[in-house]
Amino acid sequence: MALIDDLIDKIGDSALRDRVRGEVNKLNKNKKFGLVFEDHVPEFTPLYEVEIRKGSKVALKDKRTKKIYTVLEIIDAEAICLNETVAETDTFRLDELVQIAEFGEPIYPYLEKINSIENAPNNDLWHLLIEADNYHALQLLEYVYGGKVDCIYIDPPYNTRAKDWKYNNDYVDPTDAFKHSKWLSMMDKRLRLAKKLLNPDDSVLIVTIDEKEVHHLGLLLENLFPEAKIQMISSVINPKGSARYGFSRSDEYIMFVMLGNSRPTRLPLGNEWASSAIKSKKSDRKIDSESKKKKEPGWTSMMRRGTDSLRSDVPSLFYPIYVDPESKKIKKIGEVIPEGYDKGEDIAGLVQVLPIRKNRNQGRWQVGPTELKNRIEQGRIRLGGKTHYGYVINYLADGEYNKVLEGLYEVVGYANDGSMIAYESSDESSKYRTPPTQWRIASHDATEYGTNLLTNILGEKRFTFPKSLYAVLDTIRFFVANKPNAIVLDFFAGSGTTAHAVNLLNADDNGNRQCIMVTNNEVSDTEAKKLSKAGYQPGDIEWESLGIARYVTWPRTVCSIEGKDSKSNSIEGKYYGREYDISKGFESNVAYFKLGFLNKDEVALGRQFKELVPVLWMKAGSKGRCPDITGEKLRPAYIFPKNDFAILVNENRFLDFKLGLEKFPNVKTVFIVTDSEEGFAEMASQLDVSLTCQLYRDYLDNFRINTGGV
Repeated sequence: MALIDDLIDKIGDSALRDRVRGEVNKLNKNKKFGLVFEDHVPEFTPLYEVEIRKGSKVALKDKRTKKIYTVLEIIDAEAICLNETVAETDTFRLDELVQIAEFGEPIYPYLEKINSIENAPNNDLWHLLIEADNYHALQLLEYVYGGKVDCIYIDPPYNTRAKDWKYNNDYVDPTDAFKHSKWLSMMDKRLRLAKKLLNPDDSVLIVTIDEKEVHHLGLLLENLFPEAKIQMISSVINPKGSARYGFSRSDEYIMFVMLGNSRPTRLPLGNEWASSAIKSKKSDRKIDSESKKKKEPGWTSMMRRGTDSLRSDVPSLFYPIYVDPESKKIKKIGEVIPEGYDKGEDIAGLVQVLPIRKNRNQGRWQVGPTELKNRIEQGRIRLGGKTHYGYVINYLADGEYNKVLEGLYEVVGYANDGSMIAYESSDESSKYRTPPTQWRIASHDATEYGTNLLTNILGEKRFTFPKSLYAVLDTIRFFVANKPNAIVLDFFAGSGTTAHAVNLLNADDNGNRQCIMVTNNEVSDTEAKKLSKAGYQPGDIEWESLGIARYVTWPRTVCSIEGKDSKSNSIEGKYYGREYDISKGFESNVAYFKLGFLNKDEVALGRQFKELVPVLWMKAGSKGRCPDITGEKLRPAYIFPKNDFAILVNENRFLDFKLGLEKFPNVKTVFIVTDSEEGFAEMASQLDVSLTCQLYRDYLDNFRINTGGV
């Protein structure tokens, strides 16, 4: 170590010398066992809002290189720049450049309102979407939600070499010897910040991952959360399996990090959630005489009756179902039969069952082939006796199936044909359970209830591999079902599934849970190439409009709340297992902000707190529509009775401010601008409010991020 210390002392640049010494000290403190990885420095942060001046650090917008330049001179619309690494100068157009901040260089954020949707004017609760690099957003959110978050659910990049993963593609270069290390470094910095947001007494961190990084992630979580209870779930998300080298992958993993008293809540769950041992019971409906006396759920014919019951009414619901007469099991579900044909392909040894009515007219089934497969998996399809059209096929309608899920009927086994055997529950408590660590739930199919659902909402495929809506809902409800006012955070928000799930959960149980989403506005690799070819660069409207936040997350959020697709047409269908129409939408409010950055040299009293009003609004509970004061002259004080908070800008006007507050007893959060600790304490003691916060006159002392510390 003495030699290293001597070498460090020879570094001429004092800032660099201190930085190197700090990194060496960190290495000396690291454990020599367990998870070991390189701590990679993140990329620089582009500051599109900050004007480029002489002396500014800049980079090219299109990221063709990662070179950093210092502006030596600006002549007309061009900048003469020095690359200090190679001591060479280059000249660029100003519109090709963006000012940057390297990791460890303080930057000064603000929140710019982009959009909002208010579909619950009588509800003060507002969800949040923040467009930002989540590393910076988490630092800002610490001021607002430190120790208050009940549940963090994230679906981070899986480091699978995909070029459309909607985050920093540089982490996944397959030729990079440090690809795992870089991924861990990225996750480590963000999870350290996430830990500060979680309620240490009762909260959960949920992370989904696949086999590429599951082992590294597990060790990282053990290292960061030694006090927590950590458990891993295996969840089937693609029953058909996706092609991988070797075995076809059908599942992924969910890591649960439970802090304090956190544990999964026992919920009314159907036998779909039970262990494989229970599922394997084959009784062929030979149940004891006592059970036979109990009421069964109502089974309904799969062939549609009444109105709209003919093939001509819904041609897509006329298809063959193939039954093995020996085993009395459904063996295959055929494709929809094209117009002009009366039957499907004959299969040797199997009986082709079609929805043919007694008068020999062609009828139709209740559900399509895909949904029929799901219901077979759920045990909701029962084979009856022979009939004129082959075999009677019955199913358990959503209403009856919900009674099973709620525990009103208890599943005692499965018949030979795979149908559930259920009887009216005699024990009210028996309906509540926690599931085992292997989940094979039909509604967690990521294709059907992720990709297809999202495409149905947006009208086109804009995002690859979204999570099943119901998989996310089920995952978080084990921890927030008994917390109707929970705060749920997703800082890898992606397609916006988490907010959608929170809204659906609130609709299910009349909850008032808040969801905070954070995502950057990165475009996919394919989109970036097209945009670059067309002459566009990051920061251009044409480029930003195709970024994930503006092209996917926000549109999906708006459409799901309004119940209309991207073309303003009502979204057809019902939410899975519910009689709740998708077109009904949700009574929900969401505010959309972009995290921007201010030039520290331009920050002055009279501007600073206008830019931070959204942050203060969040700190006060995000109640009511966020006030906007950016276009007006700064007042001595602000009272926002609809938002339950107030700001004293000029401490010399405290008495007037105090009298004003007395008119609004609902205002319980007050921000006071003063550099005097004693003065702040004195003023705070005279106010009848729940929370009083000091804001220093110098903006730079209040909200400095990117300093390198976590």
